[in-house]
Amino acid sequence: MIEFARNVRLWFAPERIKEEGGTPDYRFSLANERTFLAWLRTSLALIGGGFAVDQFLPDLRWAWRVGLALGLLAAGALCALRAVNHWVRCERAMRRGEDLPVSRFPALLSIGVAIVAIAMVVVVLVRGDG
Repeated sequence: MIEFARNVRLWFAPERIKEEGGTPDYRFSLANERTFLAWLRTSLALIGGGFAVDQFLPDLRWAWRVGLALGLLAAGALCALRAVNHWVRCERAMRRGEDLPVSRFPALLSIGVAIVAIAMVVVVLVRGDG
């Protein structure tokens, strides 16, 4: 927990990351930044999907619509927070010459998105206008 709190402080003071070991090859830092931006794009897509479910499926029962929308919005928010935390953890590890950190988050996010997708398939099949 102390490590997490330290990482959160680095979110808002990235210049302090220089205190962690030596400077890695700039290509690795730039690759880490591109990965961060990819996670943010994923986050924005999930948030957009949440709003789309809420706005474009007005005929869907309220509980289904809100549940699916909130699931996607929550996944987007978690993904955005995960992006910055992972960026800091990787940058620190590279500077210290340590192995890059591993995480279960990609698997959890994939499972969450798959659950929402399966729920959407069920909604489409049950709702069928034909």
